[in-house]
This record gives sequence, C-alpha cells and structure tokens, in this order.
Amino acid sequence: METDDKGRLSIDLRPGGYGIFVNVPGFKKFTTHVNLEDAKGTQSIPVVLQVAGGSHVEVWAPADTLMLWTYPYHDAVRLSVSDLRAMPHTAVSFHDSHTNKDERYSGVPLANLLSKMGAPLGDGLRGEALALFVVATGSDGYRAVLSLAEADPSFHPGEILVADAMDGKPLDAHSGPFKLVVSEDKRPARAVRNLLSLELESAP
Repeated sequence: METDDKGRLSIDLRPGGYGIFVNVPGFKKFTTHVNLEDAKGTQSIPVVLQVAGGSHVEVWAPADTLMLWTYPYHDAVRLSVSDLRAMPHTAVSFHDSHTNKDERYSGVPLANLLSKMGAPLGDGLRGEALALFVVATGSDGYRAVLSLAEADPSFHPGEILVADAMDGKPLDAHSGPFKLVVSEDKRPARAVRNLLSLELESAP
C-alpha cells in the first residue's frame, strides 16, 4: 500500500491488535504495535522517519503471521502458520526457570530461515557481517536481540528456533502461534512469545 502525497494512509480495520511496519529501502524501519478500539471516528498513528520520501506500509493482524526482514539481502517475507509448519523442524528441550518445568519445543532453526533470505551465514559470516544482529519483536512490543553469529551453528552451540509447537501440541494463544526459543540461555528472557517479526540489522 502506498501513502498519498502528504504521507498519509487510511485503512478501514476491525477492532483488535495490529502490527504496523514502515519499510523504506535504505533507511531504518519503523515498527509499532497498536490496539484499535471499537469506537466511532478515526485513530491516528504517527510515523516519523529520519529521511523524507515515499514509504511502503504493511499492516496486518499479528495473530497468525510472522514478518522476516533481511534487507538488503532479500525482500521482506511474510510467513503464515502453515508456511512454517511445512518446513523441516528441529526439537529442543530446556528447563524454564519461570515455570520451573522442562519444556520440549519443535520449530524451524532461525539460521535456516535467515539463510533462505540471503543472510551471510556459514563461510559468509565474517568481517562486517559479524556486526549483524537480529531483533525479535512480540505482539506486545517485547523485543530481544541476538547476534547473527549466535544463530549460526558453525559459530555457536545450542539451538535457536522459531517454534510453533510445545510438547507435541501447537502453541497456545498465550505463547503462539510463533515463539522464539533460545536453548543455551540460562534465563528464558529472550524467549519471545507471540513472535511478530524478525529483523536483521547492522551495528553502526
């Protein structure tokens, strides 16, 4: 969807939670999460970019969609629950100190998703590429960061998964449908539930 000549975009949406992503090639992306109430009138959401210009806006209910960004290596990709379910899965178990329970997750390795999107992994992960990191964002705005090297099994042990199942069942509404799972973390602070997006960024 394109904005008008004044940079405005009007969309008729049902009440609920939405993720808003503004992606201007070559510029820092803008990400936010909003809750639209069942009320008359309009709700304005300001978007401020450092550099003026046309913008491309993606808006969707985050309940069953995951957005992947690896610009400039690949165009943005939107994955559905069925898209992820169709990919080869890996299982990992770890102890959740918050729930004091052992949990077994099944999902797609983050490295596999990033590799499909052209991210420099394996032999390509060297030099300036070592300054790349992944920002994981949940639908509630919670964010966590991992270096790209952490996601590469040739650099770092353990598993980092985009999980869609726990203990043989699809993730419930509290955690899913997508959840970032980092098996080597001693605390599950980077286990981002209701995962909404994964963005590849570069340290300045």
